[in-house]
Amino acid sequence: MKAVIMAGGFGRRISDIFPDIPKPMIPVCSTPVLEYQINNLKEFGITDIIITVHHMSEKIIGYFGDGSKFGVSISYFNEDKPLGTGGAVFKLKDMLREDFLLINGDLIFDIDFSKFIEFHKSHNALVTLAVHPNSHPGDSELVICRNDTVTDWIKNDGKRHRNLVNAGIHIISSEIFNYIDTDKDEIDLRKDIVLELIKTERVFAYRTAEYIKDMGTEKRYKEVCRDVKGSVVSSKRSDKKQRAVFLDRDGTLNKENGYILSPDEIKLLPGVGEAVRLINESGMLAVLVTNQPQIARGELSFDGLEKIHSELEIQLSKNGAYLDAIYFCPHHPDKGFDGEVTELKIDCNCRKPKSGMLIQAADELNIDLSQSYMIGDKETDAAAGNSAGCKRSFIVSGKKNLLYFVKDEIP
Repeated sequence: MKAVIMAGGFGRRISDIFPDIPKPMIPVCSTPVLEYQINNLKEFGITDIIITVHHMSEKIIGYFGDGSKFGVSISYFNEDKPLGTGGAVFKLKDMLREDFLLINGDLIFDIDFSKFIEFHKSHNALVTLAVHPNSHPGDSELVICRNDTVTDWIKNDGKRHRNLVNAGIHIISSEIFNYIDTDKDEIDLRKDIVLELIKTERVFAYRTAEYIKDMGTEKRYKEVCRDVKGSVVSSKRSDKKQRAVFLDRDGTLNKENGYILSPDEIKLLPGVGEAVRLINESGMLAVLVTNQPQIARGELSFDGLEKIHSELEIQLSKNGAYLDAIYFCPHHPDKGFDGEVTELKIDCNCRKPKSGMLIQAADELNIDLSQSYMIGDKETDAAAGNSAGCKRSFIVSGKKNLLYFVKDEIP
């Protein structure tokens, strides 16, 4: 599989710090961003690379040459004028006769490309977007999904949406050229390609908790330097065992107020935003596991719960925090409620104090439960963590809130 890396941008947001260096060549711990990308690609056998260049192109070409000294083959496409996020794809279409990777050149990442490619192939996708939650969804483009199928890709409109952001790494099938024919020079990947293809129902979202972060602002540049030094980047790759903090929702993250039936009822407890942000910065996964019996009772729809969790993520993001994954149990064993959903009235394995949600998360996210923690406000939360084999389980109470345990009890 070929990889096309888009490295022609001006990097205006960070040019005050590095005025004489093209953004993809900015050093992170003495190594250019592009070199990190090439090394990750090479590790998974992706060695045929096209780099699109424009701004200060001679510095990129002079450093990497034909790629031989880095163990890859590199060719270049020089954009005489900026072609947008998708323009080079159409200029290169005679060279792209099979599935290819399209990667933003300002990203630091370390991901398992074999798993990403397998997902793309198994879904017979025209386009697969790598998506993830991030610490700043308010200024990011959000991907709207139905399960794994992308239904929209929007600029943040201030409405309630899940924190699911395009990460800047895509797999694209050469079949797209059968669907889209354009003679425009400047092409926007989102507007002119992906949104046009969504109606085929062959655009998919590959959700990952792996490290993918742009370094296009001074703040984010400092963060990626910190994370590279602390080995956070490499440790989060999905083929490596992860450590996680499993979190209950009601009474742990937000104020306990009976069954939550509306997004307006989400009120974060003191210190929660900081606590989740500290989990994020540690390299551990922050995973929500919550019983939601009101769905089985007929009091709340799945769409309603989605809106509630969107509001939870919005409030966390105001503190630069995010949840890597959300698992919920919609079941309830007791019958006799007006409007109950019969098929959900079962004695399941996922409702806490049983450990099904934690076991599912461990399987899907490659979590080492013996090195992970469970934090909740009830004995049922602790029992679920203990049953799953977590290293320790904690119960929040009074001053011993979530922030207390994250700061004082979790190394």
